[in-house]
Amino acid sequence: MSTKNPIAAAVLAGTASTLVALVLWEVLGRLTGVRPIILPLPSQVLLELGAEWRWYLGHAGYTTMTTLAGFLLSVVGGVLIATAVASSRRVERFFYPMVVAMNSVPKVAVAPLFVIWLGTGSEPKIAIAFLIAVFAIIVDTLHGLHSVPQDILDVAKVLKGRPLAVFFKVRLPSALPSILAGMKVAVSLALVGAIVGEFVSSQRGLGYVIMSAQGTFDTVRVFAALFLLALIGLLLYGALVWVERLLTPWRSRH
Repeated sequence: MSTKNPIAAAVLAGTASTLVALVLWEVLGRLTGVRPIILPLPSQVLLELGAEWRWYLGHAGYTTMTTLAGFLLSVVGGVLIATAVASSRRVERFFYPMVVAMNSVPKVAVAPLFVIWLGTGSEPKIAIAFLIAVFAIIVDTLHGLHSVPQDILDVAKVLKGRPLAVFFKVRLPSALPSILAGMKVAVSLALVGAIVGEFVSSQRGLGYVIMSAQGTFDTVRVFAALFLLALIGLLLYGALVWVERLLTPWRSRH
């Protein structure tokens, strides 16, 4: 199975390891008698999700949509910024330190500013998700654009290829694996950004669920939200792995 269908094998192995970890958690929790307020059992978390599945599904859907919006904006914006920066060494020396400096600012510190600027709707959550995720796209896109073999660029120059055609037919396809690698990192960061935004100001989403449950010391509900966040992260990452195999079939065959 591992040679014919590696994706199915990976899913099967991941599911098996997760089930083993949950069973060990359940057994050790019952043997030690730990209180649910400290560490709930997996069975208690599953019962919580089953009892209020419609409510949790609504909050999970809101967080997922916010994450996807911020992620897609980071992909478009990050590729455009990286392309502009990579167009000239002078431009890169001037703008890239500014990008690094902006990324060094803790996003939690600027999150309240987005609430002031954009209100309490979904806009500040999307903006924070974008801000946290975009740097990974910029860095990996720049790496991909700079990694194009010089001999290929020389052949394109000899054939008198126009700059735009060289970019779309040579530089961008060569940088695509790096861009996709950055996207797999950025999608997890976008999920973190969405949750940070919901922590600051929200009446919806899994971040809101965690904050409201924290106020009542409902640890089971906190773990239920964390379980859904992990599931969302896995599904988004798996979707990007599928996209990567679709767009770079030569790497899959290799």
